[in-house]
Amino acid sequence: MNKLLVFIKKEAVFCTAALAALISAVFVPPSAKYIGYINFNVLYMLFALMAVIAGLSRLNVFLRLAEVLLPLSKGKCRRLVFVLWALCFFSAMLVTNDVALITFVPLAITMLTMAKCEEYMIYTIVLQTVAANLGSMMTPMGNPQNLFLYDTFGVSPAEFALITLPYGILSFILLSLATLVLIKDKAASIEIISTDLGSKKLIYCYAVLGILCLLTVFKYIDHRITAGAALVFLAAADRRTLKNIDWFLLLTFVMFFVFVGNLGEISAVKDFISRMIKGRECVSAVILSQVISNVPCAAMLSGFTDNYRALITGTNIGGLGTLVASLASLISYRLYGSVYRDARPKEYLTAFTVINLIFLAVLLAFALLLLRG
Repeated sequence: MNKLLVFIKKEAVFCTAALAALISAVFVPPSAKYIGYINFNVLYMLFALMAVIAGLSRLNVFLRLAEVLLPLSKGKCRRLVFVLWALCFFSAMLVTNDVALITFVPLAITMLTMAKCEEYMIYTIVLQTVAANLGSMMTPMGNPQNLFLYDTFGVSPAEFALITLPYGILSFILLSLATLVLIKDKAASIEIISTDLGSKKLIYCYAVLGILCLLTVFKYIDHRITAGAALVFLAAADRRTLKNIDWFLLLTFVMFFVFVGNLGEISAVKDFISRMIKGRECVSAVILSQVISNVPCAAMLSGFTDNYRALITGTNIGGLGTLVASLASLISYRLYGSVYRDARPKEYLTAFTVINLIFLAVLLAFALLLLRG
């Protein structure tokens, strides 16, 4: 029983999605039609991207990149904090917000402790979390909801960039202003610890696989080819990385595909939800994300509207706010509590909530202006 409770707590989103799918199956009995609900291209692409990210992370590539960039702080706490959240902001565009935080939050804890800037620990990790969530907005592969909406609605790379670029620019400005306000420009002692890279042959192979992923995202290569290449490579050359892939994220998408597909078969429900969110897609996505997080929100609402601009915007901005609005936020909170010896969870949650709500209010107001234009 205890193991079951631990599993439910750890995989709460998957369990919620599975329960929703089971309930919907009562009203729409299982049939071959279920297969048609599933967007296999999204699953193929997610798997391939997770393989590349998990492999490069295991081989310490991202930590080595951070070590190259940290001297840019030039012995100042404010600059150190800027570099630490900027690493999350820009890396999340390619390696997803989750991986950016898993990689760079522990690094921030180590660096701030060594630099005697621990008084800014909470602010730094909160800013890293906001930066990862907002930086990941900028590209289709930055987070799962982007990849899903990008493929589901057939958005072109150029159009996707036009949708998200204004928010990315504003987000970077807001993060810079927050750093100026929250962090004093006091001296810091920066000492870089050299990290050993893993097998160079494996790194080169993952780099090639990463290029295949990019070409697939830009629609030059079939999703099945890239996913097949990733699976064959992992099985033959790096089975250890298979354990680091978030299989439950893939299963979560399958459950939500079934749930949304079944709702779409119930005319009364489909018409009701469509009427409720019509013209309010962005706000609806923001509000729903606060409760069920932005990834399942994207999967759910996509079945009831064609306004993908508002959905892309709302589900990304909706990652701000509550701790559960983005699963990446939960990751950084857990890392803060488990890695930092002097963690103060209540103070962290207070700072997290206040900063996130300020960012959410500004970006949502900006979004409503742009979407009306």
